[in-house]
Amino acid sequence: MAARWWFCCVSANMAAALLLSYGVPSASAQRKKEMVLSEKVSQLMEWTNKRPVIRMNGDKFRRLVKAPPRNYSVIVMFTALQLHRQCVVCKQADEEFQILANSWRYSSAFTNRIFFAMVDFDEGSDVFQMLNMNSAPTFINFPAKGKPKRGDTYELQVRGFSAEQIARWIADRTDVNIRVIRPPNYAGPLMLGLLLAVIGGLVYLRRSNMEFLFNKTGWAFAALCFVLAMTSGQMWNHIRGPPYAHKNPHTGHVNYIHGSSQAQFVAETHIVLLFNGGVTLGMVLLCEAATSDMDIGKRKIMCVAGIGLVVLFFSWMLSIFRSKYHGYPYSFLMS
Repeated sequence: MAARWWFCCVSANMAAALLLSYGVPSASAQRKKEMVLSEKVSQLMEWTNKRPVIRMNGDKFRRLVKAPPRNYSVIVMFTALQLHRQCVVCKQADEEFQILANSWRYSSAFTNRIFFAMVDFDEGSDVFQMLNMNSAPTFINFPAKGKPKRGDTYELQVRGFSAEQIARWIADRTDVNIRVIRPPNYAGPLMLGLLLAVIGGLVYLRRSNMEFLFNKTGWAFAALCFVLAMTSGQMWNHIRGPPYAHKNPHTGHVNYIHGSSQAQFVAETHIVLLFNGGVTLGMVLLCEAATSDMDIGKRKIMCVAGIGLVVLFFSWMLSIFRSKYHGYPYSFLMS
């Protein structure tokens, strides 16, 4: 009985010793982890106070974004802003990213839960290689816990790069709501004031004869311009803020037509506007050829020109449609 009691005491002492021997290093490691985390957060806060978007090279990225511990999210824009890269989209996206970061930095809800950073290809090409990234600009959310998931890569081609769209994506991924505050832009009011002044001046000069206000051709032309602008996707551009075009940083090839049916470039809307205008002009010529009182020779020329315009521009329009809606079975001449 005494031997058994002695064995139990020895076992309990050994277990306590083992717990102490493993518990002390664990507590020490935890304190070290907290110190490292505190230093990283302090460093990021210091840089954010100086510049809302932190510029990072490979070393800073690996230490502050990739390496644990981390209790904050980092929204990183991978870009190529150097002039010799000729990335127009990168500059436009950077402007929106700066607006978003400034809105967060100077908001009353600003905390250390989320930071904004940027990696330029010429300053951190090793980061691009590490992430197997071959296009810019690209936005990725590096969450506070774990690795980025599929949804943590921003769908630039679908959503566009406006600050408001990126803010909605950040809210979905981090639960941090950012109210975008843009700097005042007086260009719109000035242009509107200038247009009203010109219209007012014309009305004043023609005050003795206001028949031009009842000109059906003028109103029809204005309505046609509005319809062409809307059907080409100008309102979509205003809402989504897509890039003008996309240039591959490696091949230098510029795409003016987006390959997806869910998105478009600004240049694409201009091309569609031109093609719609060509088809419309052809239809107008055909109508005039059928209803005008001109001699038969001129009417034949107008008819041939109208048919040519409709066939040519509709064929090009259909080719764009086929390139965006893959598998569309029908074609027409050059489409």
